[in-house]
Amino acid sequence: MSVQSGSKWVYVFAFLLLAGGLGYLLVSGLSSNSVYFLNVSEALAMETQELGQARLFGTVAAQGIERNEDAMGVRFALQDKENKDKVIWVEYSGVVPDTFKPGVEVIVEGSLARPEGVFGAHNLMTKCPSKYKKEEQG
Repeated sequence: MSVQSGSKWVYVFAFLLLAGGLGYLLVSGLSSNSVYFLNVSEALAMETQELGQARLFGTVAAQGIERNEDAMGVRFALQDKENKDKVIWVEYSGVVPDTFKPGVEVIVEGSLARPEGVFGAHNLMTKCPSKYKKEEQG
Protein backbone atom coordinates (compact mmCIF):
# COMPACT_ATOMS: atom_id res chain seq x y z
CA MET A 1 0.00 0.00 0.00
CA SER A 2 2.83 2.44 0.69
CA VAL A 3 4.15 2.11 -2.91
CA GLN A 4 0.71 2.91 -4.31
CA SER A 5 0.28 5.85 -1.91
CA GLY A 6 3.71 7.25 -2.89
CA SER A 7 2.89 7.11 -6.60
CA LYS A 8 -0.27 9.17 -6.04
CA TRP A 9 1.82 11.98 -4.58
CA VAL A 10 4.11 11.92 -7.60
CA TYR A 11 1.11 12.43 -9.90
CA VAL A 12 -0.32 15.18 -7.67
CA PHE A 13 3.06 16.96 -7.58
CA ALA A 14 3.48 16.63 -11.37
CA PHE A 15 -0.04 18.01 -11.96
CA LEU A 16 0.56 20.99 -9.63
CA LEU A 17 3.89 21.71 -11.31
CA LEU A 18 2.29 21.59 -14.77
CA ALA A 19 -0.68 23.77 -13.71
CA GLY A 20 1.66 26.31 -12.10
CA GLY A 21 3.85 26.49 -15.20
CA LEU A 22 0.89 26.96 -17.53
CA GLY A 23 -0.57 29.62 -15.25
CA TYR A 24 2.73 31.52 -15.19
CA LEU A 25 3.03 31.40 -18.99
CA LEU A 26 -0.55 32.61 -19.43
CA VAL A 27 -0.18 35.55 -17.05
CA SER A 28 3.23 36.65 -18.36
CA GLY A 29 2.11 36.33 -21.99
CA LEU A 30 -1.05 38.36 -21.54
CA SER A 31 0.59 41.16 -19.59
CA SER A 32 3.44 41.72 -22.07
CA ASN A 33 1.30 41.57 -25.25
CA SER A 34 -1.75 43.51 -24.10
CA VAL A 35 -2.41 46.82 -25.87
CA TYR A 36 -5.32 49.24 -25.77
CA PHE A 37 -7.65 49.30 -28.80
CA LEU A 38 -9.03 52.82 -28.90
CA ASN A 39 -10.65 55.35 -31.15
CA VAL A 40 -9.02 58.78 -31.49
CA SER A 41 -11.26 60.47 -28.89
CA GLU A 42 -10.44 57.84 -26.27
CA ALA A 43 -6.70 58.12 -26.98
CA LEU A 44 -6.74 61.91 -26.67
CA ALA A 45 -8.54 61.65 -23.33
CA MET A 46 -5.77 59.48 -21.84
CA GLU A 47 -2.46 60.68 -20.41
CA THR A 48 0.67 59.93 -22.47
CA GLN A 49 2.19 57.78 -19.70
CA GLU A 50 -1.10 55.91 -19.27
CA LEU A 51 -1.46 55.13 -22.96
CA GLY A 52 1.83 53.30 -23.67
CA GLN A 53 1.36 50.78 -26.50
CA ALA A 54 -1.96 51.10 -28.32
CA ARG A 55 -3.94 50.40 -31.46
CA LEU A 56 -5.91 53.35 -32.76
CA PHE A 57 -8.62 53.29 -35.36
CA GLY A 58 -10.08 56.17 -37.30
CA THR A 59 -10.33 57.79 -40.71
CA VAL A 60 -7.51 59.38 -42.70
CA ALA A 61 -8.15 63.14 -42.86
CA ALA A 62 -8.51 64.77 -46.28
CA GLN A 63 -5.76 67.33 -45.71
CA GLY A 64 -2.31 66.96 -44.26
CA ILE A 65 -0.97 63.77 -45.84
CA GLU A 66 2.81 64.12 -46.19
CA ARG A 67 4.68 61.34 -47.97
CA ASN A 68 8.43 61.09 -47.62
CA GLU A 69 9.86 61.17 -51.16
CA ASP A 70 13.30 59.85 -50.13
CA ALA A 71 12.12 56.95 -47.96
CA MET A 72 9.11 54.87 -47.09
CA GLY A 73 6.53 56.26 -44.73
CA VAL A 74 3.82 58.83 -44.29
CA ARG A 75 2.67 61.48 -41.84
CA PHE A 76 -1.07 62.09 -41.65
CA ALA A 77 -3.94 63.24 -39.46
CA LEU A 78 -6.14 60.48 -38.07
CA GLN A 79 -9.72 61.61 -37.39
CA ASP A 80 -12.18 60.06 -34.99
CA LYS A 81 -14.88 58.24 -36.92
CA GLU A 82 -17.80 59.91 -35.10
CA ASN A 83 -16.28 63.23 -34.01
CA LYS A 84 -14.31 64.68 -36.95
CA ASP A 85 -12.96 67.51 -34.72
CA LYS A 86 -10.85 65.03 -32.74
CA VAL A 87 -7.57 64.49 -34.60
CA ILE A 88 -4.24 62.92 -33.74
CA TRP A 89 -1.14 63.13 -35.95
CA VAL A 90 0.49 59.85 -36.94
CA GLU A 91 4.00 59.22 -38.24
CA TYR A 92 4.56 55.85 -39.90
CA SER A 93 7.87 54.76 -41.42
CA GLY A 94 7.17 51.62 -43.36
CA VAL A 95 5.55 50.39 -46.54
CA VAL A 96 2.30 52.31 -47.08
CA PRO A 97 -0.58 50.13 -48.35
CA ASP A 98 -1.88 50.87 -51.86
CA THR A 99 -5.38 51.47 -50.48
CA PHE A 100 -4.17 54.28 -48.18
CA LYS A 101 -5.88 57.56 -49.14
CA PRO A 102 -8.06 60.26 -47.58
CA GLY A 103 -11.34 58.98 -46.13
CA VAL A 104 -10.13 55.39 -45.66
CA GLU A 105 -10.52 53.72 -42.27
CA VAL A 106 -7.18 52.65 -40.80
CA ILE A 107 -5.77 50.95 -37.73
CA VAL A 108 -2.35 52.07 -36.50
CA GLU A 109 -0.31 50.34 -33.82
CA GLY A 110 2.41 52.08 -31.85
CA SER A 111 2.83 54.55 -29.02
CA LEU A 112 2.38 58.20 -28.15
CA ALA A 113 5.92 58.62 -26.87
CA ARG A 114 6.78 61.87 -28.57
CA PRO A 115 6.61 65.16 -26.66
CA GLU A 116 4.68 66.97 -29.40
CA GLY A 117 1.82 64.45 -29.18
CA VAL A 118 2.50 62.62 -32.44
CA PHE A 119 1.60 58.93 -32.49
CA GLY A 120 4.60 56.91 -33.69
CA ALA A 121 3.17 53.93 -35.58
CA HIS A 122 5.09 50.77 -36.41
CA ASN A 123 2.13 49.09 -38.10
CA LEU A 124 -0.49 50.53 -40.50
CA MET A 125 -3.49 48.59 -41.79
CA THR A 126 -6.24 49.89 -44.05
CA LYS A 127 -9.80 48.66 -44.32
CA CYS A 128 -10.62 47.20 -47.72
CA PRO A 129 -12.63 49.53 -49.92
CA SER A 130 -16.30 48.79 -50.52
CA LYS A 131 -15.64 47.79 -54.14
CA TYR A 132 -14.42 44.42 -52.83
CA LYS A 133 -17.69 43.70 -51.01
CA LYS A 134 -20.06 41.13 -52.48
CA GLU A 135 -22.70 42.75 -54.64
CA GLU A 136 -26.33 42.37 -53.60
CA GLN A 137 -28.37 40.50 -56.19
CA GLY A 138 -32.04 41.22 -56.17
